[in-house]
Amino acid sequence: MLKKLDKIRFRGHKRDEFLDLAESPNASDTECGDEIPVKIPRTSTRDNEELRDPAGPGTVIMASGVQDFNRTESDRLNEIKGHLEIALLEKHFLQEELRKLREETNAETLRQELEKERQRRLELEQKVNEVLKARTEEVPAAQQTAKPQMQANGTDKRSNTVCSRLQKWFFDKFGEYVEDFRFQPEENTVETEEPLSARRLTENMRRLKRGAKPVTNFVKNLSALSDWYSIYTSAIAFIIYMNAVWHGWAIPMFLFLAILRLSLNYLIARGWRIQWSIVPEVSEPMEPPKEDLTVSEKFQLVLDVAQKAQNLFGKMADILEKIKNLFMWVQPEITQKLYITLWAAFIASCFLPYRIIGLGMGLYAGIKFFLIDFIFKRCPRLRAKYDTPYIIWTSLPTDPQLKERSNATVSRRLQTAASRSYVGSSAPTGISKDEDTSRFHTTKRGNFHEVFNLSENERPLAVCENGWRCCLINRDRKMPTDYIRNGVLYVTENYLCFESSKSGSSKRNKVIKLTDITDIQKYKVLSVLPGSGMGIAVSTPSTQKPLVFGAMVHRDEAFETIFNQYVKITSASSSSES
Repeated sequence: MLKKLDKIRFRGHKRDEFLDLAESPNASDTECGDEIPVKIPRTSTRDNEELRDPAGPGTVIMASGVQDFNRTESDRLNEIKGHLEIALLEKHFLQEELRKLREETNAETLRQELEKERQRRLELEQKVNEVLKARTEEVPAAQQTAKPQMQANGTDKRSNTVCSRLQKWFFDKFGEYVEDFRFQPEENTVETEEPLSARRLTENMRRLKRGAKPVTNFVKNLSALSDWYSIYTSAIAFIIYMNAVWHGWAIPMFLFLAILRLSLNYLIARGWRIQWSIVPEVSEPMEPPKEDLTVSEKFQLVLDVAQKAQNLFGKMADILEKIKNLFMWVQPEITQKLYITLWAAFIASCFLPYRIIGLGMGLYAGIKFFLIDFIFKRCPRLRAKYDTPYIIWTSLPTDPQLKERSNATVSRRLQTAASRSYVGSSAPTGISKDEDTSRFHTTKRGNFHEVFNLSENERPLAVCENGWRCCLINRDRKMPTDYIRNGVLYVTENYLCFESSKSGSSKRNKVIKLTDITDIQKYKVLSVLPGSGMGIAVSTPSTQKPLVFGAMVHRDEAFETIFNQYVKITSASSSSES
């Protein structure tokens, strides 16, 4: 590399024609070089005369032309390389100068900070010296005044020492407790959330199942007692409970049962094999956790967990909403019963002794749990008529039920208002009711029969009045815009209509006559996903490959509707032909 640089170093113009690098201005290699004074070669008077001479200029021009012609391309390249080398060297020196300037600026700021610190130190020293001088002047005066007061201060010193000892003893004994009651601001700690993992998800589900097992077993045993699963056990429990309530030993009995349960758990933890359960426990086989799951297994696992969480959250929401609606007078006739019961309990608690109240509540709970519930579970019709708590709980509405009721009442009012206006208006004769209702049915883009270019008699069926959202996959088309279209699918008495959601023109919509369908079946678009799929494949003579209506949430409902209407139309056409 050095040899190549030596070869191309000064093959261009002379070094004197360029500025020295030390004298060059602080500019980058991309800036304009107007400030650089380039040495222009001076021309003598003689040369000027030769140029002006009519005979001389021709010879000079010819000589220069011959020289330019003889110059080869390699010489020009060498000249350009020399210029590049000089430019790179200048850039390097400029970068060094910039670095030095930056270091100098940092040094200046540090010097300024040091000077400020020195000034502060000097000021502090002056203040300390002044304080020391003032103290030295006060000490002799204090010594002169302290001599006559030494005897009087002796008793004060003793009292001060006693107080200091008491304070030290109190702090040694109770200092830790005093520090515990010192108020401190709460620390807001944000828990880090773990990323979604199939293995972690399965492990947490198993942990939840194992943790909830004791609670579920306790509930099963209680229901077995109430259902008289074991007649002898339920009879013994009923007799013991009623006897304890009658003699006022109900609370000691429950505490004794809790102590007995803890003792049995201690023995089981020590290795004893003790099974104290009314319902025999069934050991479920534990599947070993899989290390590597496929994509379909992970997707199915997520679906299972989501379904369980959805059902659990739904049940919890129903319970909470029913309790809220009970206390918020959503149904006054139900809340009125609770209101009267609370007033009766309040008046009884004010006038009757607590022993009689506890005896009555205990006897009612035992009879209700062991006898009444057993009869009501075996006789559902009696329960629906006379079980007041069950009737109240089942009749309490949830928020979705209230919303449905309000929508139903609004729709009924609109129907009654529309029927009155329809009766009062002058409608033309000869038009049936179905034709009139179909005329007013509209989609998002206009009237139904105008969007699909159909007759006014065609209207969606009642099942799909709002349509099913889906995507149309036309595998005969090769363009991506025509291959998949998002929209809404409708079913009429004679047609299968698809309305595209992207374009307002009717060219992108699809209308299929039900009698032209050769085959219809459920279809699975992606074979990787679990389940039977979310699509419907429809075959017609005009298409080489079946048309697929995919991504349908209510696929089964849509398939049954289309298939039933298809069978109805084909059977009617065949009977008419015969």
